Amino acid sequence: MAEVVFYLLEQDSIDDQPAPFALACQLAARSFRDKQACLVLCKDQAQAEAFDELLWQRPAEAFIPHNLTGEGPPKGTPVEVSWIGASPGPGKPVLINLADELPQNHQRFRKIFDFVPAAEQPKQQARERYKQYRGAGHQLDTRPATSLNEKSDG
Repeated sequence: MAEVVFYLLEQDSIDDQPAPFALACQLAARSFRDKQACLVLCKDQAQAEAFDELLWQRPAEAFIPHNLTGEGPPKGTPVEVSWIGASPGPGKPVLINLADELPQNHQRFRKIFDFVPAAEQPKQQARERYKQYRGAGHQLDTRPATSLNEKSDG
């Protein structure tokens, strides 16, 4: 089963971006640096396109090779941005979940990152996902979002 890490968000936005987006960018960058291909799962295509655009806005020296599901090179890129209902490419060991629900096929990933937002309704949805991950037998961990900046995380 996968290790599932929930990051506890203390604010709704970071640097004018939704807090989960900002942290997902950091996690995608870390996965790329660690040579771990990852899938960023969004709730819908519009959210996926917004996240894709955020990745394109990174400075050139911090570029993360990525593509939306169905685009890009035939073998894909290290980071694939997808959405509920799309058919992402195979073989990504890391999942970054920006969707409001438990991802289908969550069992095929070795590591899953998820978020507990500060706002009450999304926080309740995150608690439900936590229960579902636990029920599926995944190893669970919760960490403050600030721990993402620490070298020992990951």
